[in-house]
Amino acid sequence: MEVILLEKIGKLGNIGDKANVKAGFGRNYLIPHGKAVFATEKNIADFELRRADLEAKAADKLSLAQGRAETLKAIGTITISAIAGEEGKLFGSVGARELEDAIAAAGGDITKNEISLPEGALRHVGEFTVDVQLHSDITETITVVIEAE
Repeated sequence: MEVILLEKIGKLGNIGDKANVKAGFGRNYLIPHGKAVFATEKNIADFELRRADLEAKAADKLSLAQGRAETLKAIGTITISAIAGEEGKLFGSVGARELEDAIAAAGGDITKNEISLPEGALRHVGEFTVDVQLHSDITETITVVIEAE
């Protein structure tokens, strides 16, 4: 299935690129979320008329993400207190929602969907680095220190 991208998408391409994607990905994700349209003659012509507006919106999103990245860089380290056992294992875990709340309390503005925890929730006391993907081009790293209460 061939689609025209209406915004920059990680490994597919930039605004205006034609991409061949699997039919389910196109129909179930890209098109309903407004990230792409079918690559028909009419849609190509409509896209060319809207190209400047879409590129301006993309530039605004990028500058907003850069501002948010500077805020996260200024925060640097987040400390979270959690109940832990004698060996440093937490009773429970620290997940994306807890990290989102801690960063918001420190003055950051992120959502839990932007937090990358590839190995799952944090379950031990210690210092961890967590990636926060603010934009397809901008990924900021923040240090999380988990202390026992």
